[in-house]
Amino acid sequence: MVSHERTLLTGAVMLPTPVCAHVGRGPFSDVYDPAEDSFLMMDALERDAEMLRRLNCTDVNPAAVLCTMETARCNDVSLQPLITDLVEAILPRLRENVDVLLFNPPYVVTPTEEVGSHSIEASWAGGRRGREVMDRLFPLVPQLLSSQGLFYLVTVQDNDPEEILQLLGQSGLRGEVCISRQAGREALSILRFCKS
Repeated sequence: MVSHERTLLTGAVMLPTPVCAHVGRGPFSDVYDPAEDSFLMMDALERDAEMLRRLNCTDVNPAAVLCTMETARCNDVSLQPLITDLVEAILPRLRENVDVLLFNPPYVVTPTEEVGSHSIEASWAGGRRGREVMDRLFPLVPQLLSSQGLFYLVTVQDNDPEEILQLLGQSGLRGEVCISRQAGREALSILRFCKS
């Protein structure tokens, strides 16, 4: 079980870890249980708390959306998650209006045939180089972000984070590694982008 209080290396007490004991169990057994990648994303967001204003949630997995609603309820937070493939349902309405875009994509290298599931596999099956899903979102990010918007992306070394930084740089986004951590065999990084 994860401790309900995380700390940075400096020893400063951070925000409490959200209550999420229901994730991956019972009616939410088809929902990815938060792990190192999820907590690394939370650490990156805590570091940037002053820059962040609001969050919007989408997921392709209906069980994950229900689970997000339950997590919000358990933590006394108000959210309105949407079931959609990437940003398909919100792009026209939110063009250049997204202040914070978080993406913890399916990044594990898998056979292409495993990509596109709407079940628990959708949380990890990233296809070739673990990039098939994230590569679909990259062209849309500049269209979504507001002039002050920030895009946070979870990657592993197999995804070639340096290439992603260059690729999105060609689309007018300035990117950097926000935070990195070794988690077992995975070298995780959170990349942060803004408009140049």
